[in-house]
Amino acid sequence: MRHQIAGRRLHRSTSQRKALFRSLITELFRHERIETTEAKAKAIRGDAEKLITLAKRGDLHARRLASETILDPEVTKQLFEKLGPRYKERPGGYTRLFKVGPRLGDAAPIVILELVDREAA
Repeated sequence: MRHQIAGRRLHRSTSQRKALFRSLITELFRHERIETTEAKAKAIRGDAEKLITLAKRGDLHARRLASETILDPEVTKQLFEKLGPRYKERPGGYTRLFKVGPRLGDAAPIVILELVDREAA
């Protein structure tokens, strides 16, 4: 039985999984849209939304907590200066998933994870 076992392990060790999640979240905030597998997107979705909530707070402690996860200081700055104010009035639900289809090599389901109300590129 899997009682009280939260999170997705994705067949990786803890350090590999943390590094993967940190890099995916950093790239999501850098480009405001990433294409990845459905399992990875669903795994990082909650963490990304919590970081946006921290950016809405905008204080120094929130910035330091966010910089523990985000790898690039420029992306942290962008999160707090652009994304935080953009979602100030929104109570949650900052990301959305679009199913693209299966990947050619192994038929893994591919999705696009993007921020809601993102600026068109």
